[in-house]
Amino acid sequence: MMICQVTLRKQRGYGKMNDPVNHPQHYMKGKVECIDAIESAISGLSGVEAFLTGQVMKYTYRWPDKNGAEDLRKAEWYLGRLIRIVEAKEGKENGG
Repeated sequence: MMICQVTLRKQRGYGKMNDPVNHPQHYMKGKVECIDAIESAISGLSGVEAFLTGQVMKYTYRWPDKNGAEDLRKAEWYLGRLIRIVEAKEGKENGG
């Protein structure tokens, strides 16, 4: 059974203040922390596709609170790589 990170943090007392290692504010949006959203989003993916999806999410999650346009450019870079991989896979599946 997988226990979500939010539950573990509550059990351990995190979230009461900014904890830059275990609970950084720039990865929290409302009640959802980035790592929890990524875990859900990549549950049906594996390997590089899962990694790249997680990176895109990480940088789009944090950009307003951390590095602004630089984080958006990083997200774009990872998204471009993911698109190329998915398109290549789709091409092979369609006889390309």
